[in-house]
Amino acid sequence: QVQLVESGGGLVQAAGSLRLSCAASGRTFSTDAMGWFRQAPGKEREFVAAISSGGGSTYYADPVKGRFTISRDNAKNTVYLQMNSLKPEDTDVYYCAGRYYSGSYYLKRGDYNYWGQGTQVTVSS
Repeated sequence: QVQLVESGGGLVQAAGSLRLSCAASGRTFSTDAMGWFRQAPGKEREFVAAISSGGGSTYYADPVKGRFTISRDNAKNTVYLQMNSLKPEDTDVYYCAGRYYSGSYYLKRGDYNYWGQGTQVTVSS
């Protein structure tokens, strides 16, 4: 059974940086496309960034373009989200997700097969 564990969230001041990590276990991680989503209380879970299985292709939601970077280390079964120039509106619970046997990247919540439990990111003004 595949398991994703996110870490790296916390409290940061506006304009600061955080690096989220998502460690996978239970399957061959390198065959799967991965993504990051975020969700605020009472709101829909929204797409943040995605990466192909090999790491060569990435895609970002407009609000985070130029500030966030998604990457992966298949040898460590880990995907990362480097978040710079953070804003208070980036405050959310961040989730990583995986899609089985997919070489490309995917943008929709329903495209993903398995999810982590989330990590809280809070940006103070």
